[in-house]
Amino acid sequence: MKISTIPLASIALALSLAFPAVAGPARTDIERLGADLTPAGAEKAGSKDGAIPAWDGGLSKAPAGWSPGQPYADPFADEKPLFTITGQNAEQYKDKLSPGLLELLKKYPTFRMPVYPSHRTVALPKAVTDQAKAQADKVEIEGFGVKNLGTSNIPFPIPKTGIEVLWNHLVRYTGGGLEDDYSTFLVRGSGDYSRFGLRLKRIYAGNLEGARDGELMRYMSFYTYPASLEGTIYLVQDPVNQVESSRAAWIYNAGQRRVRRAPDLAYDMITDGSEGMYVVDQVDGYNGAPDRYDWKLLGKKELYVAYNSYKIGDKSLKYADIIQKSSINPDVVRYEPHRVWVVEGTLKSGAKHLYGKRTFYIDEDSWNVLLEDAYDTRGGLWRVGIHGLIQYYDAQVPLYGFNLWHDLTSGGYALYGINNETRAVRKIGTTGKASDFEPDALRRAGTK
Repeated sequence: MKISTIPLASIALALSLAFPAVAGPARTDIERLGADLTPAGAEKAGSKDGAIPAWDGGLSKAPAGWSPGQPYADPFADEKPLFTITGQNAEQYKDKLSPGLLELLKKYPTFRMPVYPSHRTVALPKAVTDQAKAQADKVEIEGFGVKNLGTSNIPFPIPKTGIEVLWNHLVRYTGGGLEDDYSTFLVRGSGDYSRFGLRLKRIYAGNLEGARDGELMRYMSFYTYPASLEGTIYLVQDPVNQVESSRAAWIYNAGQRRVRRAPDLAYDMITDGSEGMYVVDQVDGYNGAPDRYDWKLLGKKELYVAYNSYKIGDKSLKYADIIQKSSINPDVVRYEPHRVWVVEGTLKSGAKHLYGKRTFYIDEDSWNVLLEDAYDTRGGLWRVGIHGLIQYYDAQVPLYGFNLWHDLTSGGYALYGINNETRAVRKIGTTGKASDFEPDALRRAGTK
């Protein structure tokens, strides 16, 4: 990423005065990275009961017989569940279940959680963790943004506050760029569903020729299905500090054959094809400016989370093998015990958002959001996000294999990011030109 100081807008200046910059950890603490902590800042040791193993470097080699361009092979395909959590035995395991998972187990008789042996597969390139260590005592929180980020993808490897953990997620290493063709399914409480096809190009500043200073990434999202949305394209340009400089977004409307600004493509906006089952800032676990919530770090916890989620990507599966009423087929989800940071966001007085409170459970090894409990403005648990992690071993990148949001009120759910019935394989590490992510390029990309 190319980062430099951006002149502060008046609101950002006010925030910096109200919340002065907080210094990073001492150099003696930073020397723990690679010692008792992993280079990314997780506890290297396993759990006391042995259920979570010690980190031994992660998974950076492909299974035998796999080659680039093939669908990602499951290195643990021969393993069987150690046990299965259901609504009938959930109380026995409640200490390692989030409130959202507990509610799903109670609400839906078909929802169950097969729990497998834990594997700490996350492995990041040495250049990424070296830069994080070099920058760790320089990066600071200022207001709701960061300063002195440099090219770090882990600005706070030894976090002290909730917003520091959240920033680790927002700028985590994702390989620099990716291209993906995938489907999203919206399944209603009745069991009826709609499918939406999308093609995504997302390039971070470090892989983007001509990127501006202070830029985080640019991406285009193309609708390929159904016919009513085919040809619609979203374009987004994200700065690192969206409190200082807002996200810029445009939409190409295929029916009108015109490009227009999309200034509300952030926070709790409902996009085409979501039917309101999730909002913009829930995509990718969490994205965008964190300034509408007060963030509190509740500590670290051992939980059962969706991890090493290769099984759902098996190309021999049809969509009908995955999509079921109330939730996806539980046999295609793998849960493992892992340690997560727990961060709670409470909507600030006077701020607007659908969710009055949200709790994120963020992987200590990769800094990806793995679970979200989203509450309405009256305090009721409303939506539960489950985000299944995969280690893309050829690229040394931990990313999502699927994103799932349950709506406890309607009984429906949204499944995002699977491509079983296509030949598509996610491409990681792609590069691009900034000029290909401008409004004029959006017009040229329009095919209808």
